Amino acid sequence: MKVFHGSYDIIKNPLVSVGRDKLDFGKGFYVTDIEEQALKWASKFKALNQKAFVNIYEFDKELASSYKYKSFSIYDEQWLDFIMACRGGDDVFSSYDIIEGGIANDRVFDTIELCLEGLISKDEALGRLKYQKPNNQICFISQKVLDKTLRFIESYEVKNGK
Repeated sequence: MKVFHGSYDIIKNPLVSVGRDKLDFGKGFYVTDIEEQALKWASKFKALNQKAFVNIYEFDKELASSYKYKSFSIYDEQWLDFIMACRGGDDVFSSYDIIEGGIANDRVFDTIELCLEGLISKDEALGRLKYQKPNNQICFISQKVLDKTLRFIESYEVKNGK
């Protein structure tokens, strides 16, 4: 399946160690199967007067499923607990090779932040999230598994729009 990564650079050989800490699924290399989502990520660099690229890869999901693959299909309590732990700096992700699930976009992130700060309960956060349509992200935690299951195809520079 085709997956996409928005960046300020062309990334032919992604590294899981380059990612930032305390992200949704921990430190790793993130892609999405939604091209518009990657384009939006890349556009943030464009807004900072940097070059922006969408990198396109072939992801062998069938092979990936033979590794330690965690998948969240909906915004539920298990997803919320996992996201809050990762964003809080807990290492709950390193026992997996790949993690897939909904992205904590701005609206979702605001709800998670309120919950992390104790301003709303987990039940209220889940109540707010049930109306959000999950986007999708796939995070590669293991470099070995990334190297075996993800192959660079091409990239394009983001101009005005696409």
